Amino acid sequence: MSEFRAVSRRRHLASSPFKAPAPPEPVEIFEVNDQVTHDKYGLGVVLGVVEDEAVLVDFGSRRMRITSPYAKMTKL
Repeated sequence: MSEFRAVSRRRHLASSPFKAPAPPEPVEIFEVNDQVTHDKYGLGVVLGVVEDEAVLVDFGSRRMRITSPYAKMTKL
């Protein structure tokens, strides 16, 4: 039976005819009381931060736990 294993990212060779992959974007860091906007939930305020992996945000009508990476959320 064959086993599947995760393939690590390979480094880009300078002699390669293909473009080098773009470096990953830095993850935005949020702090308590930061005002944020979310594409789906709208305006909110950060209530808590869980070690850079999730934030608890109050969007007025609901509180949501948003996990990292925060692709749909930006700091105002």
